[in-house]
Amino acid sequence: MRFAFDGTSLMKPTVPFSFRLCLVLLFLAGIAPVSFAGETTTKEETKAPEPRFKIYGWIDSGITFNPDDPKDRQNFGRLFTDRSNELLLNQAVITFERTLPSGLTDLDWGFKFQAMMGSDARAIHSLGLLDNTMNERIEPDIVEAYLALHFPILSAGGVDLKLGKFVTLEGNETIDPRTNFFYSHTYLFDFGIPFTHTGAMAIWHATPQVDLYGGVTRGINTSIDDNNGSLAFHGGVGLNLLDGKFTALATTHIGPETVGNNHDNRYVNDLTFTAKPTKNFTAITDLNYAYDEAANARGYGIAQQFLYTINDVYSIGLRGEVWRDEDGFYVASFAENDDALDVLRGGGVTLDPRTVGGGRTTYGAITLGVNIKPPVPKPLAGFVIRPEVRYDRALTDTRPFNDSSDRDQFTASVDFILMF
Repeated sequence: MRFAFDGTSLMKPTVPFSFRLCLVLLFLAGIAPVSFAGETTTKEETKAPEPRFKIYGWIDSGITFNPDDPKDRQNFGRLFTDRSNELLLNQAVITFERTLPSGLTDLDWGFKFQAMMGSDARAIHSLGLLDNTMNERIEPDIVEAYLALHFPILSAGGVDLKLGKFVTLEGNETIDPRTNFFYSHTYLFDFGIPFTHTGAMAIWHATPQVDLYGGVTRGINTSIDDNNGSLAFHGGVGLNLLDGKFTALATTHIGPETVGNNHDNRYVNDLTFTAKPTKNFTAITDLNYAYDEAANARGYGIAQQFLYTINDVYSIGLRGEVWRDEDGFYVASFAENDDALDVLRGGGVTLDPRTVGGGRTTYGAITLGVNIKPPVPKPLAGFVIRPEVRYDRALTDTRPFNDSSDRDQFTASVDFILMF
C-alpha cells in the first residue's frame, strides 16, 4: 500500500506558476528536435521496424471541481487529484528507454530512465531519492531508473532481469496517465498497493502463455534509504490466454514496512483480470488484500471497469469500487506537501493538524468518464481529454469527506494529456 496511516494532507500551490510551467513545457515539447516515440505513421513507415531506443514524454494537467468547496481544499481519499477547485500540473515527464522486445534469442540489454516534475511527485516519492529537495506543490522525482538484461535460458522466451528502481507489478492502474482511462484513481491504487520498488526483478517467460515473476526489493516506495533496513519479496504469475483476449496477473509483496521494525511483515496481494471479448469492449477486475502485522490492520476491496471504444476519437468508461479500511490504517487526506512522505519516513515527524484519516470505513465510489482523442500534428504523438464525474460514499457510519463532515463526496474533473 502507499502509506500506513494511523489517524492523525501538500502545501498550497501557486496556480499561476503551475500554469506558466505547463505552457513552457508545451512550447518546449513542440520544438524539441528529437525522434519521438508513438508518432502516427504512414503505411510505408509502418513497414520499418520499431526503434529500440526512444525518447518520449507527456504533460498531464487537470482540475477537480468539488461543489461543496471544503475549507481545507482537499478531496478526501485522493493522492493525485487531492486538491479541490485548483488547477494542477500533475506531470511533466521525459523518458529515455532502450526496450527489450519479445522474441529475443541472444543475450541483450536495455534500460529505462524516467524523470517527472509535477504535483503527482508528492505522492510517489521513494525514501532517499529527491524526497527532501522541495516542499512545494510542484516537485521533481525519478520514477524509474533501471538496467534490463535478457538471458536466452530455461525456455524459448528466456529470462529478463531488471536492476534498479521500477514501478510495482501490482494493480491495473499505473502512475503513467496514458495507460489509465480515468483521471482520478481508485482507493485500491492510492492506498492498497505500492507505487515503486528498488531492487532486482526476474521475469521468466516460461511459455507464450505464462510469465513468472520473482525478485527482492528494499520495500514499498523505498530506494536509497530504508525505514527499517529489511529486504522484501516481490513476485507473481501472469497468464496470457485466448490470443490476448484474457489476461490475469496475481502478485504479492511481503516484507517489513514499519519504521524501525524488521520482523513484522506487511502482505500486499493483488489479482487483476482483463477480458476483451470484442475489439471495442474491455472489462477489468482488480482485487486487493493488504495486512500489516505490526498494526494488525487489514485493507481490501475490488474495483471493476467497463470500457467501450466508440470510434477513433471517443471512448466511454464506467468504474465502480468498494474498498474496506477495516482498522482506519490506510486511507487519509494529506494537507501538507510532505505529510505523506513523513508518514512513510517516520521518526517522530510532526504532521499538519489538517491531515486526517477516515477511520474504520468502507468506501464506495462510482465514476463515469469519457476519453476524447482529437488528432494532433507531428511531432506531437497524441492528445487526450479525460472528463469524468465521480461519486464517493462512506458505506459505514463515518463522515470522512468535506472537512470530515459528510458521508459522501461529489466531484467533476477534467485533465489533458499531451504526448510527444
